[in-house]
Amino acid sequence: MKTSGLVAVLAGASVVEGFLPATSNSLALRQSQPSCVSGKSKAAVGRQSRAQQQRQYMVAAPAKEDTVAAVPHGGTLVDLNLKTDEEKKAAIAACDIEIYLNPRQLCDAELICNGGFSPLTGFMTEEEYTSVVENNRLPNGLLFGLPVVYDTDREDLKPGMKILLKQEGNDLPIATMEVGEVFTPNKPLETLKCYGTSQLEHPGVQMVAMEKGKFYVSGKLTGLNRPVRDFFCKTPAETREDLPKGVDVVAFQCRNPIHRAHYELFTRALDAENVGGDGVVMVHPTCGPTQADDIPGDVRYRTYEVLKEETANPRVRWAYLPYSMHMAGPREAMQHMMIRKNFGCTHFIIGRDMAGSKSSVTGDDFYGAYEAQEFAAANSEELGVKCVPSLNLVYTEEEGYVTADVAEEKSLTKKSLSGTKFRQMLRGGEDIPEWFAFKSVVDVLRSAN
Repeated sequence: MKTSGLVAVLAGASVVEGFLPATSNSLALRQSQPSCVSGKSKAAVGRQSRAQQQRQYMVAAPAKEDTVAAVPHGGTLVDLNLKTDEEKKAAIAACDIEIYLNPRQLCDAELICNGGFSPLTGFMTEEEYTSVVENNRLPNGLLFGLPVVYDTDREDLKPGMKILLKQEGNDLPIATMEVGEVFTPNKPLETLKCYGTSQLEHPGVQMVAMEKGKFYVSGKLTGLNRPVRDFFCKTPAETREDLPKGVDVVAFQCRNPIHRAHYELFTRALDAENVGGDGVVMVHPTCGPTQADDIPGDVRYRTYEVLKEETANPRVRWAYLPYSMHMAGPREAMQHMMIRKNFGCTHFIIGRDMAGSKSSVTGDDFYGAYEAQEFAAANSEELGVKCVPSLNLVYTEEEGYVTADVAEEKSLTKKSLSGTKFRQMLRGGEDIPEWFAFKSVVDVLRSAN
């Protein structure tokens, strides 16, 4: 649904049962993971103070220097993919029906099968779903940021059925699923706990309320084929093989083209106190569906490939993640850390307002600028991934990129270029300053326009 259409829908007093319509202040009704929702009115929940909201995210002590590194989440890297054509043919022949996966479901199925979502071996059961929603933990106590579910409106799926899951557009068999159970989720509670709000102005809430099916289906998966995409996504096992052994690996998450400030940020992360001197950065962009106004995945992929060639930095490794963004702020930061742990990373750069989102109506932020960083730091030790806070870098005429506090202390002349101005210059064919963007990246963006 386009934003204009959403605004029109949100004008109604009761848009979707259990979800909040548009308000003049997105933060006013936002709450973050209440300890108990039952017995509280939405208004009472909304009146929680910011301090209360932030405290509710804190569930573990800050990270220590002896954090266990690069061990898959849960101890074992899952691999559900069949290896031979004979095995695949037999699995397909045993299926009762075929169902096509939408782009979001396709990403989830791939990450279950290749171990990116280890220790999951299928779409979550109702018990697992409820536990993750309410406690951000699996029933066995293992941390897990967001539920991974198969959604549908079909009413003919029954326990024991075997389903062949196929990629839309090319008829490629991706996986088989043996249905475990079919259940009706508590979507208002899911959004309230996972996104911190049940307002439909939040893109993740809109996705759960208006795009996901009314039933969730659990089921063990068996992998058949890697999805066909414009970009090649290596499995966690393949990515681990490409990484240097016995050194720190710092993950950098992004979903947009990388410009000079980003590059300075993740290369300087190697100088962080808790990163070993021979460590490397793994740039790991999400290349699945994101927000409607983001740059298309195939274009972003080309920007990364040309930048990899231009910089040719031996301490920077590149890989791509087939992941569908939820824009869930702190809870999604945990999900990203967990996934990168499965891909072999020991450290994770937590950016300002990571996986954040703005109201589609008012433009207000749903999360505080540092909530994701605080939540990540609080869970870092238990999760087994060390946090590297992102630097606040600015460009100066005298010394190039420095931290904002250094620029202030030295009274350096700062230069800036807004995203809006950059896009205007891009469309108008104007020269983009090289201190802001790499020429190779600009050329790709221009050719796409």
